[in-house]
Amino acid sequence: MPAIYRLSQEVASQIAAGEVVERPASILKELLENSLDAGAAKIQVESSGAGRKLLHVVDDGKGMDSEDCRLACERHATRNIRAIEDVARLSTCGCR
Repeated sequence: MPAIYRLSQEVASQIAAGEVVERPASILKELLENSLDAGAAKIQVESSGAGRKLLHVVDDGKGMDSEDCRLACERHATRNIRAIEDVARLSTCGCR
C-alpha cells in the first residue's frame, strides 16, 4: 500500500501548499528537509556554480517505491495529512 496519496478536495482547498523556488538555496532547503523526514543520518551535498549549475543531494534515508514516486508528483499528494486537523500535528519538516 503506498505511503503517498492524494488529498481530498475538501482538505486540499483548505491548505495553501507549495514551495516557491526563488533561488538554489530554497531548493536545497527543501531537499534537506525531505532527507531529514526520510530518516537520513548521513546527507551529502554537491554543488557547482552556487547551485545554479549543479545541486546534488544523496542521503541514507528511507526511499520510495515506484507507486509513491508517481503519486508524490501529483497535485495535493502527501503522506502526512488526511484531514485539516493533521496540519496542527505535523512533526516533519515538509509534507512529502
